[in-house]
Amino acid sequence: MSGNTIKKQKIVHAKSQERKEMDITDTTTRVIVEFATPEGETTGPQLDIPLVSTTKDLNELINTVLNNEEKLPYSFFFDEEEIVDELHDVLEKKKAEVESVVRIIYQPQALFRVRAVTRCTDTIAGHSEAVLHVAFSPDGQQLVSGSGDKTVRTWDVWTATPNKTMRGHKNWVMAVAYSPCGTKIASGGMEGDVRVWDAKTGVQLGKEMKGHTKWITSLAWEPMISNYECYRLASSSKDKSVRIWDTRRRTLLYTLGGHSDAVKCIKWGGQGLLYTASQDRKIKVWNTEKGILVRTLEGHGHWVNTLSLNTEHVLRTGPNSHLGVRPEDEKEAMEECKNKYNKVITGTRELLASGSDDFTLFLWDPTTSKKPIARMTGHQQPVNFISFSPDGLLLASASFDNSVRLWDGRTGRFMATFRGHVQDVYQVCFSADSRLLCSSSKDSTIKVWDLKAKKLKFDLPGHSDKVFAIDWSPDGQRVCSGGKDKVLKIWRS
Repeated sequence: MSGNTIKKQKIVHAKSQERKEMDITDTTTRVIVEFATPEGETTGPQLDIPLVSTTKDLNELINTVLNNEEKLPYSFFFDEEEIVDELHDVLEKKKAEVESVVRIIYQPQALFRVRAVTRCTDTIAGHSEAVLHVAFSPDGQQLVSGSGDKTVRTWDVWTATPNKTMRGHKNWVMAVAYSPCGTKIASGGMEGDVRVWDAKTGVQLGKEMKGHTKWITSLAWEPMISNYECYRLASSSKDKSVRIWDTRRRTLLYTLGGHSDAVKCIKWGGQGLLYTASQDRKIKVWNTEKGILVRTLEGHGHWVNTLSLNTEHVLRTGPNSHLGVRPEDEKEAMEECKNKYNKVITGTRELLASGSDDFTLFLWDPTTSKKPIARMTGHQQPVNFISFSPDGLLLASASFDNSVRLWDGRTGRFMATFRGHVQDVYQVCFSADSRLLCSSSKDSTIKVWDLKAKKLKFDLPGHSDKVFAIDWSPDGQRVCSGGKDKVLKIWRS
């Protein structure tokens, strides 16, 4: 170590000690703060605290102010900058006037913590063509994959062995989706058929559902929040239409035909609304009970490729907790679904994000308005995939410009750019506690990002070709990836 480096370290240490040894009765070392929710509501009285207060000190304070019997973890922000160590550091960076009242925004964090995946524990062969889609079951105990080999397969995540192979599609399987109740799997093929399978036995439930004239692009189940059986299924297609099916009778309920070009992505929300994104540059909001158009969201200048809801994680996991536990009673299960949903939208509403070939994202409040909350720019190539964090507070975007970007899930404010991939980024997924992010890329790697430090945590090579699909299990235990090399890989901590 050079003499200059040692000298600099001594100076930094001396300054740190000087700050910590300040006379706390001196008003120049203290500041008046007030806590507020992300919605701007003030919490508790104004408090006189030391400038060197840490996030640990702030946590103790806010728990006291809120009278929490059990101490809960929180994140803190000043002027949209997260406080990661001492309050003084952020105030100094933002050139804040400590003589005035400092407003600190607090946000709750998950009570549990997910450990970052660090290694590939299993490589699972079985598919004879590229793996195009992977998805964990709502409780995280099973896994489904769709492939170019025309099959849908389920896997046991504990033994990393094949469970069932579902055959019937006549061409590539373009989309797969578990029902929120976890009992059914839907799949859509390039031939345009939609099939429903028993998740436990792998047996196809009735005949395939025909009607689309071109390949299926996306599938969305009715959330369990509104129906315990979640029997209705929506499918979108290259043929410009969206169809709503009754999966019990395998019959078509109605067709939504308002788009003038291919429908790329659909999402079924918790307010009885269906959101559809198309190559016609429009997003349409539909009433699922009446099958009528509610409003059209316009703003993108090119194809709309991807959608995400801030309630998506809780709708996907249904009544299951992060441990994969669910109530046995039907009414209790429905109530748990509603409680989880309401917790995410507390202080806000069901928000929708969209990503496009025009390099931008939009944040919408689609239940009440057709005007965007924010337009998010920065990507230099098409936005291929977006995802809200499970708590709805963050939004991540994957782009063909080799980068991943992080945004505030309520305001659309830009937060960070993650660079590390050297080719197109295909997908991103959050850990169940919203503290970590995983990305998959054309460069054959998976990367794990630390969202608090906003930097790369682990680089995970292993695939021998493009990694098309990735998913983090709802219980946080493992990540699954699949791609052009025809194998699935399970990653664990």
